[in-house]
Amino acid sequence: MVNRDRIAEIIEQKRELFTQVSDRIWEFAETRFEEFRSAELLCQTLEQEGFTVEKNLAGIKTAFVGSYGSGGPVVAILGEYDALSGLSQERGNAEHQPITAGGNGHGCGHNLLGTGSLAAAVAIRHYMEENRIKGTVRYYGCPAEEGGSGKAYMARAGLFDDVDFAICWHPQNFNAIMSISSLANYQVYFKFKGKAAHAAAAPHLGRSALDAVELMNIGVNYLREHVIPEARLHYAITNTGGFSPNVVQAEAHVLYLIRAPKTEQVAEIYERVCKIARGAAMMTETEVEIIFDKACSNLIPNQTLERVMYENFQALGVPKFDEAEKTFARQIRTTIPEADKNSELHMLAKLKGTGAGEFVSKLKEQVLSEFLLPHMQTPRLMSGSTDVGDVSWITPTVQCSTTCFAMGTQLHSWQAVSQGGMSIGQKGMLHAGKVMAATGIDVLTRPDVIEEAKAELKERLEGKTYVCPIPADIQPAARR
Repeated sequence: MVNRDRIAEIIEQKRELFTQVSDRIWEFAETRFEEFRSAELLCQTLEQEGFTVEKNLAGIKTAFVGSYGSGGPVVAILGEYDALSGLSQERGNAEHQPITAGGNGHGCGHNLLGTGSLAAAVAIRHYMEENRIKGTVRYYGCPAEEGGSGKAYMARAGLFDDVDFAICWHPQNFNAIMSISSLANYQVYFKFKGKAAHAAAAPHLGRSALDAVELMNIGVNYLREHVIPEARLHYAITNTGGFSPNVVQAEAHVLYLIRAPKTEQVAEIYERVCKIARGAAMMTETEVEIIFDKACSNLIPNQTLERVMYENFQALGVPKFDEAEKTFARQIRTTIPEADKNSELHMLAKLKGTGAGEFVSKLKEQVLSEFLLPHMQTPRLMSGSTDVGDVSWITPTVQCSTTCFAMGTQLHSWQAVSQGGMSIGQKGMLHAGKVMAATGIDVLTRPDVIEEAKAELKERLEGKTYVCPIPADIQPAARR
């Protein structure tokens, strides 16, 4: 049986190290496929802790794997460290105050995610050595979860093929086991090219690429009524063709993110969106170039591993916060609209289903959640996406979340950036490391659980095998 107290002790002894790593990654705030300093810091720390590190994997300069041990079983600890654009914010400030106007920020807490996973991998490594446990622990440095699907590229390269099980986590507003599926997605550029002309003197000679983008968006908005209700269609106009209204815009680009519960459903909607784009080009006598950017698969939950993680989470308890942290959380909550707070509670109630009322009422009373949500499987879907889904198709995968933000905090917000760079986020991060490490050791020493988890995955896949949703000729890129 795993000695959870020893796992926690290893992480507490290295608390300062992990906090410093998290803080520095928070400061770097590097976006997709450009996480050079963050990746190097993690690699250096792994090497200092006795791991052998392989870099530049799957054609990605910021992807790496740190390994300790040999042979099986092999446990993969998944780490992320990419930030988001436009979310610069001072740490520990309850007012919106960017450090750099328009700069990057860790609005999804991946500075915490990557470091919490690092803590877990390091704790497993030392515990294995102390107790002469056979097997291999690997820390997977996974870049570009936000808009890049780094894990899907790594999966396509076969980097998870010999893994027996995988563990991950995500910073959240509550403590829970993530027993839910997610939406698969495609991300695609539509680049229109027309002909410039003087918009007043000779507009008839121009062919507006911006008109094509607008017509495409209108067409897709009408399409929304005729796709499955679980699907999501988002877009951003990334190039409007310039700032001169008296010029017919010769170029305009729009980036689409298409989501649905299954990859094949995404593929079907994608084909319809492409037809709309070509129709818009025909209507405006422009040309359209369709550039596939990235994709990820839906998440396959694993109840076998979830039960083990939940047992360890129960035994280890939850992060506890002092009055200063609770006071700050209250200040943060004054900046969050009531609709956002209520939306979070409604979402949790919907995901957890029958019996959710009791813990939702309890959450309403807390500014920082200090209890563990009950573990229950739900057929409902998380409306977001994650490239952890691609790993979960290949090997049994389990995830948890810990309290890192005040209740009601929306991910991808300045409020999340502020809390993710201070003690509130760090406490949740270190606790997640303990839960993941205890789960990893527990499963490594129980071959029957590994076999049961693999059998469950096989049953859930219903005879299907993993096919990477990113075409073979598409290579990872920061921008296209």
